[in-house]
Amino acid sequence: MSLQEPSKLLIVDDLPDNLRALDALIRDEQRLVFHAQSGDEALALLLDHEFALAILDVQMPGMDGFELAELMRGTERTRNIPIVFVSAAGRELNYAFKGYETGAVDFLYKPLDPDAVRGKVNVFVALDQQRRETRRQMEALEKSRREQETLLRELNATQAELQRSLRMRDEFMSLVAHELRTPLNTLFLETQMRTLHLKRGNLQAFAGEQMGAMIMRDERQIKAMIRLIDDMLDVTRMRNGTLSVRPAPVELMGMLERVVNDLSLQAAASGCAITLASHAPVTGCWDEFRIEQVVVNLLTNALRYGGGCNVEVRVNVEGKCARIDVVDQGKGISPEDIERIFQPFERGARNGEPKGLGLGLYISRQLAGAHGGELSVTSIPGQGSTFSLALPCDVPTACAAESA
Repeated sequence: MSLQEPSKLLIVDDLPDNLRALDALIRDEQRLVFHAQSGDEALALLLDHEFALAILDVQMPGMDGFELAELMRGTERTRNIPIVFVSAAGRELNYAFKGYETGAVDFLYKPLDPDAVRGKVNVFVALDQQRRETRRQMEALEKSRREQETLLRELNATQAELQRSLRMRDEFMSLVAHELRTPLNTLFLETQMRTLHLKRGNLQAFAGEQMGAMIMRDERQIKAMIRLIDDMLDVTRMRNGTLSVRPAPVELMGMLERVVNDLSLQAAASGCAITLASHAPVTGCWDEFRIEQVVVNLLTNALRYGGGCNVEVRVNVEGKCARIDVVDQGKGISPEDIERIFQPFERGARNGEPKGLGLGLYISRQLAGAHGGELSVTSIPGQGSTFSLALPCDVPTACAAESA
């Protein structure tokens, strides 16, 4: 016998002795036998259980077996339960014909033949076990089908992500080559120009202010290449979990003044200015180099995408959190691009707008998280954007001891 749950049998008779006798005849370990002494009791059990077979006595006070069978056949839940009628009345009353009319599968007369009863019950219990086993197998197949569909979706998603990664890799390599070629070409042209001056003996081209201007141009191109390489290294370190953050006491306003001053020439070249709103000194325990890196990224983006409008830097302290806001007056960011721009190799604008590796905001958000802070943006298309760097400014014991 299968290890399935026992089949449930319902026997209905108004006489307790008859119920006990029939129970003893059909019960075994793989069956649960439920008793009912009236049609109402039987209906209550039928609503709560799924039966393999119902054995109904025909002659009962109140609702007789035929009426109970008609009610069973009129209800979806009980319509398909096999019914066997039992009667002590003589065959001349033709109860069997009426029983079959009400949907019975068999009709037995008392006194019951034990072997015949057990044989009939065995058949219906076996059918019930087979039916439930078939249903279990169908459910298992359906579950397997759903799991296969899930695996297929995951496989397709993985394949799509792999293709996207390969496409991004190719685009990234092309972009790196482009971004590195610009400063390298500039340096190469500078060296060719200087070589031409030397061949012509034009040493005046290397005197005084001219030499200082050459050095400044070289520094700008070299710094641009170093920044590209540093960005790529930072992304690798973040993915490997080896990015170094070294917190120490930092006075935020002094650091911001220095960064704004350093970028003032770049802002002037873009036809705008960067202003820092005044605020009292703000002290916290951060990696100054990394926080400066974030601020520089935000300001560089504001100059790049700000449409030549002025950029403002504000500092607010709320409780134990310091917030740096970088506000531009550019064209803003569409809602669908808000999260995209923080992904690696994604840029704030496409189609001929200013380019970059698309790593600045991704690195900046990771650095904010490494400090226990957060980098977010609010923007209204056509009205500019505000990037906000929130940092916890309570000073841990180690930093406090270092500053003492």
